[in-house]
Amino acid sequence: MNIHLVFCSCPDRNQADRLARVLVEARLAACVSVVPAVGSVYRWRGQVERTEEALLLIKTEASRVPALAARIQALHPYELPEVLAVEAAGGLPAYLAWVAEQTREND
Repeated sequence: MNIHLVFCSCPDRNQADRLARVLVEARLAACVSVVPAVGSVYRWRGQVERTEEALLLIKTEASRVPALAARIQALHPYELPEVLAVEAAGGLPAYLAWVAEQTREND
């Protein structure tokens, strides 16, 4: 099992909820936690911007990250959505197994 946590910011809670549901329904994510209000400061096209966003914490199996990233890019309203995958160094074995099982492609 090689589980990843993928971060993805969204412009608002509604967009975040819709994207989370699509990812779980497609078995690209076992679980998506939605953090409803985060402030983001970033540089975009030469300007420093600040905005309020919702943050997705997406749990998935490593082999599903490319398909997950492609689906986010296809559905996300941002021109360049945040998709940042971090490998889980550990965790409760039963939970990690559950993530792997829930993201297994249907045969």
